[in-house]
Amino acid sequence: MAGDPAFLRRTGTGVTIEVRAQPRARRTALACSGGVLKAQVTAPAEDGRANAAVIELLAATWRVPKSAFSVTRGATSRDKVISIAGEPALLAAKTDWARESAGRDG
Repeated sequence: MAGDPAFLRRTGTGVTIEVRAQPRARRTALACSGGVLKAQVTAPAEDGRANAAVIELLAATWRVPKSAFSVTRGATSRDKVISIAGEPALLAAKTDWARESAGRDG
């Protein structure tokens, strides 16, 4: 829908988001730059630890239970598609932080 960030797509059961993960980062952070959602996590990309850290970071940011998240594409890639179960309009409304981040980054 109009006004949604470029990385977010509404579905019938929630939303999907496209994320670029950076494992083994110095710090854990989430930022939106150029319409791309970037997740930096300190966990290594082995045994699914980076995926779990990305989901933990997203769950804390969105204030949604971790059980609502699932990696639907790119489990072994830096570029991932993650689905979030819930009311699409409510989940999309929780992306104000992304618009603010994109405004700071240019």
